[in-house]
Amino acid sequence: MATSSVFTLTPLARLTTLKKPTLTTIKCMSTPQDNSTDATKPSSAVPTPPSMSATPTPPPPPRSPKVSTKFSDVLAFSGPAPERINGRLAMIGFVSALAVELSSGQDVLTQISNGGLNVFVGTSVVLTLASLVPLFKGVSVQSKSSGLMTSDAEMWNGRAAMLGLLALAFTEFVTGSALV
Repeated sequence: MATSSVFTLTPLARLTTLKKPTLTTIKCMSTPQDNSTDATKPSSAVPTPPSMSATPTPPPPPRSPKVSTKFSDVLAFSGPAPERINGRLAMIGFVSALAVELSSGQDVLTQISNGGLNVFVGTSVVLTLASLVPLFKGVSVQSKSSGLMTSDAEMWNGRAAMLGLLALAFTEFVTGSALV
């Protein structure tokens, strides 16, 4: 048999203000428990409600949205792969171009003509395959991003590197010499 009690509380903080106090109602329900120690009665005679069990079950993990693994969806113009792969290549290319320019003094066009094109194509193939494998397995880009290394930060860094590489090549073309 369940008993029910109703209490009405008026917070002290609300009494001190000039506003009309509102009433808060709290409803308490309790179930009687048999505390007798009868040896003939099994201890499991009083069932424990499921919400009062000793070991609560954890909630199921949130489901990630289904990601399309179709080739046409992954490589679509607004799909997850094109800008991400181009951004990653631009980040590697920009840092590499500046490092070679600082060490040898060659501009970007000289670097490309001195065997840099073969290195670029090889890097592009490896990076593209490494970027596409998780996408074709159905792993979303957002599911692996957390903290400081988010998917949005990678996109913005890639865009900045694309602009930086273009600005570096344009500046060297206009001046006719290496930037550094």
